[in-house]
Amino acid sequence: MRPYLCSFALIAALVFAVPLWAQNAVWPAKTHYKTIDVDGHKIFYREAGNSKNPTILLLHGYPASSHSYRELIPLLSGRFHVIAPDNLGSGYSDKPDPEGTVYTFDLLADVMAGFTDALGLKQYTLYMQDFGAPVGYRLIMKQPERLQALIVQNANAYLEGLTTPRRAFFKSAHEDRSPEKWRQLYNITGLQGVRDKQYLRDVQDRQTIMSPDSWTHDLHFLETGQQRKIQVQLFQDYQNNIDAYPDWQAFLRKQKPPTLIVWGKNDPAFIYAGAEAYLQDLPDAQLYLLDAGHFAVEEKPVDIARHIIRFMGED
Repeated sequence: MRPYLCSFALIAALVFAVPLWAQNAVWPAKTHYKTIDVDGHKIFYREAGNSKNPTILLLHGYPASSHSYRELIPLLSGRFHVIAPDNLGSGYSDKPDPEGTVYTFDLLADVMAGFTDALGLKQYTLYMQDFGAPVGYRLIMKQPERLQALIVQNANAYLEGLTTPRRAFFKSAHEDRSPEKWRQLYNITGLQGVRDKQYLRDVQDRQTIMSPDSWTHDLHFLETGQQRKIQVQLFQDYQNNIDAYPDWQAFLRKQKPPTLIVWGKNDPAFIYAGAEAYLQDLPDAQLYLLDAGHFAVEEKPVDIARHIIRFMGED
């Protein structure tokens, strides 16, 4: 064959291969930004993907909101129906005055149960991170028949996941209601506490990986004393989650939900021994320790998406 004909054939193959590849690609769905009434409260949520596809419900942690999942949602939305709500008191959701409403994880879970009812979610895979665990475990214990699978990302349910100082912190926050302790907890919700001791803490040698949008967004919803007091009340309530660990573990042993654990191993708050502890009750769980910190979804959204897609059998 003449050289120029070979070149033409090669170019033609490349040109026509691109449209074929594009047709086979799984493209992101547009994310929509919605609110729904739950017991008289406006709850904000992000939704993307075809509702006929399996639903993944993403529960956020402290000090964040559904904004945490802004990079993960597009990576999943071509294959799944993805929903990420803001807890009552967080993000764009309503924030009843904490002088008249005591914020507890029981309250957040009750609202989240109402949220799933309002949306008509009959089945879902639950993704939990940080505060998402105490909300999520309460939720699925209320409606176990809806849980299809569990995705755990730095979401603790075992004492092994807490260092001795961390356990002491939560115990003190619960028991010590002095003005001094209250100020200490309140200060955690400020600029340095959120930016330096949350988002940048685990990425000191690679801070450029962490978007400033993360803490800027969170701090916007922590501008007032009322907003910060909401988070203080949740810190004060956190010991009740630790006390509930045996109940959550018993639930896992009994229900044996298919479980994926993707854990940032550089997290000093919820250490990776807490990830490994899940295997005591879920020996068939898939466990991956990522080179990331507490906010692994901020650092490694593509890695996490790949694990989820394989876990969900969509690869």
